[in-house]
Amino acid sequence: MAMLEIKNLGISFGGLRAVDRFEVNIEKGQLYGLIGPNGAGKTTVFNMLTGVYKPSDGIIRLDGKDLVGKSTIEINKEGVARTFQNIRLFSDQSVLDNVKIGLHNDYPYSTLTGILRLPKYRKVEKEMDEKARELLKVFELDDKEEYLASNLPYGQQRKLEIARALATNPKLLLLDEPAAGMNPNETKELMDTIRFVRDEFDMTILLIEHDMKLVSGICEELTVLNFGQVLAQGKTSDVLNNPEVIKAYLGE
Repeated sequence: MAMLEIKNLGISFGGLRAVDRFEVNIEKGQLYGLIGPNGAGKTTVFNMLTGVYKPSDGIIRLDGKDLVGKSTIEINKEGVARTFQNIRLFSDQSVLDNVKIGLHNDYPYSTLTGILRLPKYRKVEKEMDEKARELLKVFELDDKEEYLASNLPYGQQRKLEIARALATNPKLLLLDEPAAGMNPNETKELMDTIRFVRDEFDMTILLIEHDMKLVSGICEELTVLNFGQVLAQGKTSDVLNNPEVIKAYLGE
């Protein structure tokens, strides 16, 4: 059984069919790509996977558990985390605190415990600090834990967003155009980071991306969306050499 199973997924907005009959199976530990022209429905798929949108029809299962109809928080607790095309960090909080926010699934305490700074609060905060620093070290951000997130260079903000997503202890990580706005050196470094995350954390990753060098360099399989429908699907080399994909996606 695939870790992520999507069947006949679709959604309509005001009579417009934004995504229609989308299907994909992704195995545990796979690094899978979702590509297509602007407006093809890629981010809409991510929004359905994370509970931002409720599908009009179709099935989404993670390790056999149905995710359709669950809230964003519930889906995150089931093991799905994501980043965004436009980075969404808590810019007025420290690098360390941004990662700690992602840890609250595993380190809960009551509001009263926090307000009164009871012993459990101090114990949990210490454990969270240690775990957050471990993640920051993975991304070579441990020397910047006291920086405001907004003061990090762009490429490091991307890394911080991935670190915060991993702090929720996901099974499936969704990356929405993580290379957007990066220069070639930053993109190469990002590719290494994504491979490292997959291998080090035994992570399953679904990636939306426009940078074809990045896609061809790290994704084992691809699905191409066009006008909300699957245009091509399969091994990366086969998909990128498909004449229909070249015509629709590369504009040739």
